[in-house]
Amino acid sequence: MNAITFVLAGMLAAATPFLLAALGELIAERAGVLNLGIEGMMAVGAVIAFLTVHQFGTHSLGFLLAGLAGAALSLVFAWLSISLRANQVAAGLAIGILGQGLSALFGKNYESKTVSGLPKLSVPGLGELPVVGGLFTQDFVVWIALLATFAIWAALRFSKMGLVIRAVGENPAAARSLGYPVIAIRYGAVLFGGLMAGFAGAYASTVYTPLWADGMIAGRGWIALALVVFATWMTGRVFFGAVLFGAVSLAQLAAQAGGVNLNSQLLACLPYLVTIAVLGIISSNRRLLKVNGVASLGKTYIP
Repeated sequence: MNAITFVLAGMLAAATPFLLAALGELIAERAGVLNLGIEGMMAVGAVIAFLTVHQFGTHSLGFLLAGLAGAALSLVFAWLSISLRANQVAAGLAIGILGQGLSALFGKNYESKTVSGLPKLSVPGLGELPVVGGLFTQDFVVWIALLATFAIWAALRFSKMGLVIRAVGENPAAARSLGYPVIAIRYGAVLFGGLMAGFAGAYASTVYTPLWADGMIAGRGWIALALVVFATWMTGRVFFGAVLFGAVSLAQLAAQAGGVNLNSQLLACLPYLVTIAVLGIISSNRRLLKVNGVASLGKTYIP
C-alpha cells in the first residue's frame, strides 16, 4: 500500500518533463517537421533555468528564459531544415548534440549545486484522501501541464488553427494553394516545440530534481519523441504514455527500496521496456496509423 501511495503521488510529476516536451513535438510533427533535437533543447532549457533560479531564486524567470533558450535553438533548426531545406534528421541530430554541449559548458561550475523546488498545491477535499490523495497534491507546473494537454487536444480537434496545422502537415502544397503561409506555420510549430522543450528541461532541473548534474536530461527528449510516434500523434495517448512512463519509473524505485530480488540494472530498464511494449501494442493498429499519420512528416517542402 505504501508503494502504491508513493507511485500515485509522484507519477504526474515524473511524467511532466516527458509530457511537456512531447506536446511541443506533437505540434511540430503535426505541421510536418520532424525535430530530433528535442534532447538538446531540453538540456539547454534545464541549464538556463537552473542558473537563473540559483542566481535570482525566481522560478518564473527561470522557466521564461529556459523556454526562450529552447525556442532560440529550435529557430536554428527551423532555419536549417525549413529555409535552407537541409535534411531534417541530420539537422535535428546536430542541434541536439549542440544543445547538450552547451548545457555541459554552461553548467560546469554548478555541478552538484541545488536550488529550492516549488510548493505543492492540493485540490480541496481530495488531497486528504487516503492512498490516492497524493495524486491531487501537485506543484503548479503539473497542473499547468494538465491544462496544456487539454488545450492542445481541443485546439487540434476543434479549432481552425489546429485544422490548418494538420493540413500543412498532410499536404503543404494544397494548404499553400488555399492561401496559408506554410513556411510561417512550420516555423511557428517548431518554435512552439522548442519552447515546450525548454519548459520541460526547466522543470526537470529546478522542480522535479532541483540539483544540477551534467547529462541530467538522460534521454528524456528521446522518450518524448518516441511517445509522439507510438501514440500515433494523438494527444490523449501522448498523455497516457507519459504518465505510464512516470508511474513505471517510480515503481522500479519502490521495488528497489522494498528489496525486490532483481538486478538493479534490469529494474532501471523496466520503465523503458514496459513503455515501449505497451505503446508498441497500441500503435500496432494500422488503421490508426493510416488515419492519424502525418503524410509529409520529415519531407522537405519546396514552394
